[in-house]
Amino acid sequence: MTDLENYLTQGEPDQQERGYVWHTAIGLQQTDGLKPSDYLIATANKNINGDITLEEAQTLIDGYYKARPVQVDDGSRTEEADKVSARVALILSEKTFSFSPSEYIAIHRRLFDGIYKFAGKIRDYNITKSEWVMNGATVYYASAQSIRDTLDYDFKQEMTFSYKCFSMAGTAEHIAKFISGIWQIHAFGEGNTRTTAVFAIKYLRTFGFDVTNDIFAENAWYFRNALVRANYNDFKLGIHATQKYLDRFFANLLLGENNVLKNRDLLVRVSANGTVNDTVKITVTQQKILMALIENPHATAQQIAGRSNVSETTVKRAFSVLKSAGLIERVGSDKTGHWVVNDRSAFAFQRHKI
Repeated sequence: MTDLENYLTQGEPDQQERGYVWHTAIGLQQTDGLKPSDYLIATANKNINGDITLEEAQTLIDGYYKARPVQVDDGSRTEEADKVSARVALILSEKTFSFSPSEYIAIHRRLFDGIYKFAGKIRDYNITKSEWVMNGATVYYASAQSIRDTLDYDFKQEMTFSYKCFSMAGTAEHIAKFISGIWQIHAFGEGNTRTTAVFAIKYLRTFGFDVTNDIFAENAWYFRNALVRANYNDFKLGIHATQKYLDRFFANLLLGENNVLKNRDLLVRVSANGTVNDTVKITVTQQKILMALIENPHATAQQIAGRSNVSETTVKRAFSVLKSAGLIERVGSDKTGHWVVNDRSAFAFQRHKI
């Protein structure tokens, strides 16, 4: 056998891997609040079932939008979600990678070519971005003049870093820090988080991490919000950048941990007087309901109403409020399920009636 015969041409991934890359590709669109169309889902299923190749799937998606007689801009950006999903799936299926700023930039170009005029180009203007998790505040991103130098520096530091004596947990934390750093640079005007996520997955594979679970697919919005919290400070309000949420994400992704990943946990609550308040104020009636559910997670609205001397309608309304605030969750069906009370230590009881 000659040396040349040792190299094999890449073939189409198997069904399980195709399912993973599509699930991840579609899930990543959540980072920008985008939802792919039913046509994209149907096309993805054809590929997963082996009826068409990934390249054919991408061609079908491109042709679908090219053939549409009228382009309707309803603000949903469905075309972008569909095309980028197909491209993410294709990139993640490829067993190719080089650790460099050029690779990072090339991923952006491949994802957004024909969608953004600046695809594959470092932004030449400064930006701010309103963040839900920070109540509309923005992270400070790198200035346009320093982006390339900062990227080069971060990549050089990571390239020369030795993981030899690091534990698995330490490795996960360090990789999370590196990914957080290049995200904060925000090299691109749009598509920064999706590009960073795809690059991160490809990079993690070079460490031998399989990364074939659904953490990215099902927690893409959490991933973005965790990046925000890792890079935002407001000392006046007592807000400090923290990597703990991102570490939880990567611990689940790489170490198989089962940390609860809830976006509401990342939200910084600011009171009317401008101070940070991470507690949730509840009424006396809501307090009684919470205590009843702690004692008996299977308690019904009727049972709690009788015990608390309030109407069943009031209890159901309180259930809705507490659920929206993230203080309780329903696990299982209405008949056989039960309630879970979250964040018990966060209760700050406000003494007034409903």
